[in-house]
Amino acid sequence: MREKIRKLFSNVWTIPNVLTIIRMLLIPVFAVLFFRGEKIAALCVFCAASLTDMLDGYLARKLNQITDFGKLFDPLADKLMVLTAMVCQTFWGPLPLVAVIIVAAKELMMVLGGVFMLSRNVVVYSNYFGKAAQVGFIASLILSFFHDRFLEGNVILWGMTPDILLLWVTVALAVIAMAVYTAGAVKTLTNRR
Repeated sequence: MREKIRKLFSNVWTIPNVLTIIRMLLIPVFAVLFFRGEKIAALCVFCAASLTDMLDGYLARKLNQITDFGKLFDPLADKLMVLTAMVCQTFWGPLPLVAVIIVAAKELMMVLGGVFMLSRNVVVYSNYFGKAAQVGFIASLILSFFHDRFLEGNVILWGMTPDILLLWVTVALAVIAMAVYTAGAVKTLTNRR
């Protein structure tokens, strides 16, 4: 176990990993700004964190700096930032609680499933539905900062403002991603037997 931890934290100080660490540090900054009512500043922090998410993955591949630390903490930082923003926009904003419960339950199952698969030395990689869902969550969260303006302008699609509509489409994508991930994991375990 000690060797695994040592390996995980070796070679941490690469550009992509530093961007991931910055993104994790931006999570409490976002929350503080949001709770202080500085919504535009909170939105800017969220957008900056989302940009580091795109940039660190690109740089890790481009500079050949893919590390165990990045494999673990990059998706963790993404999920924590999105869940933090969703919780803020649910309890103190326009997003429906049911959507957050579904997403939080899905993420918990994905983490538990990932730990189970890793204990059997199996890695199941993310799929296009999951990547599309991540982009959808970011977009719907950005739009949620403009929810009141959508209501004022009567911008309603199928009985919902664009942020809420996109959120539900994205929740559906996330559930599909989990189903595809689970099917891949089961197939891999079955083939090993």
